Amino acid sequence: MDVRLKRILYRATHRGTKESDAVVGGFFSENINTLPVDRLDEIEELLDVADADLMDWFMGRQPVPKRWQGTVFDQIMAYYRDMAKI
Repeated sequence: MDVRLKRILYRATHRGTKESDAVVGGFFSENINTLPVDRLDEIEELLDVADADLMDWFMGRQPVPKRWQGTVFDQIMAYYRDMAKI
């Protein structure tokens, strides 16, 4: 695996909260090998977002900013919704 992808996977799975590790880390653990190379900058930027903000967006406590609509965040949100069904 490419060093950059390893770094993304590490950052996604070591977020700081169990909830973020489960959602963000779970998504990237399952999808790391299929991430589009042209979206890696976007992904790294998303990983800079605070856990509290991400969880507020996932749980609908705050609206998702326009910046993250139509991005990989949508895929993570779909993953979260599938997790919530379990």
